[in-house]
Amino acid sequence: MKKKFSLGMFVIVLLAVVFLLSTSLVVTYPNEYTIIKQFGKIESIRETPGLSLKVPLIQTAETIQNEVLLYDLAVSDVMTKDKKSMIADCFVLWKIDDPYKYTQTLSAQKSNAEFRIDTIVYNSLKNVISSLSQEEVISGRDGELTAAIMDNIGNTLEQYGVKLLAVETKSLDLPDENKNAVYERMISERNNIAATYQAEGQEEAKEISNNTTAEIIVMQSQADAQAAEIIAKGEAEYMRILSEAYNDPEKADFYLFLRSLDAAKKTMTGNNKTLIIDETSPIAQIFYQ
Repeated sequence: MKKKFSLGMFVIVLLAVVFLLSTSLVVTYPNEYTIIKQFGKIESIRETPGLSLKVPLIQTAETIQNEVLLYDLAVSDVMTKDKKSMIADCFVLWKIDDPYKYTQTLSAQKSNAEFRIDTIVYNSLKNVISSLSQEEVISGRDGELTAAIMDNIGNTLEQYGVKLLAVETKSLDLPDENKNAVYERMISERNNIAATYQAEGQEEAKEISNNTTAEIIVMQSQADAQAAEIIAKGEAEYMRILSEAYNDPEKADFYLFLRSLDAAKKTMTGNNKTLIIDETSPIAQIFYQ
């Protein structure tokens, strides 16, 4: 009887120990925060992965996510500065940055956080787009628009322990009935800009051509003047040499002889190479000398 009682007590104590251990051990995973509460108040927050202890029956443990989260906003209509309707489809990347604030303000409920994110991001999206024209919104879809939305939100979500990492637009488009008209207007504006650039280019090309022509005329004039000067110097030199030749009787006779031969050569044209001259001709007189 005594043995049965001792065995029963041992089992009871063992079960009690197992129960106490199971209610005392806390497992924190790498993608979680563990919130330890005592009588409803936050006692501590465990961020380091692994095992830890809490006071059984008195303290409770709750977990919230410690990772990047995605929230997909509902598709919504927004109005631009020029009163044009656009369809916005966005998503948000966020995380719990301060688990204490998050638990205190949002009761550690993800749905509460997403409601706050939805309201704040949508209001910021609406305010930013309402300050831009439709053309500015369309041209800013490669990053400028999301940067403006993030700047407009600023640190608003910090009061809830939430950090906004990015606001991205999956699509930001025109209603179907407005697309063709807007695209045609944008094409017309781009064509006008292209025509302006082309006209400016042609005007600049004409100016360059005129300047080049003027430079060529000046260079040609300078070249002609230089050539005339060289010719004049050559003729002066020729006259000087000719004058020296005529002043020397021996050179003068030889020069006269060469000139006469040249004159006789020029008279012989065609196939007839016979030269008939009178004995009184100056050319004939050369051969009599």
